[in-house]
Amino acid sequence: MKTLRLLLFLPGIGALAWGAVLFSEYAFPLRPDVFGTLGWLAGGPLVHDLLIAPLAGAVGFALSRFLPERWKTPVKTGAVLTGVLTLLAFPLLWRPFGGARNPGLHDADTVTGLLVTLAVVWLGVLVAALLPRKAR
Repeated sequence: MKTLRLLLFLPGIGALAWGAVLFSEYAFPLRPDVFGTLGWLAGGPLVHDLLIAPLAGAVGFALSRFLPERWKTPVKTGAVLTGVLTLLAFPLLWRPFGGARNPGLHDADTVTGLLVTLAVVWLGVLVAALLPRKAR
């Protein structure tokens, strides 16, 4: 088991070192945009650890305590899919042309696409929860 951990550890350290080399090439000499990048690098984990993770834990705990048994799994699945889809759509919701150009991606209405996708997810949650136990 220790050999396997070491084999997983070494590429991770190599990737971390390569990321540090690439960031140092980007960051030096210092420019004003480097400080914005540092803010994102530090802010992302802080926002996740101080806001998103506790909120997700509290919602998961509440769902597991208060939902009837047949609704627990479908609703938890729907909540996870909602979080992942919203996280994926966030860059285009926040700044429509903030990402790299991808033909066909930016000519769509991101808000409508997200809402339709979430409606389909929650319709699936409703169907899964209302199906008789034998059919599942």
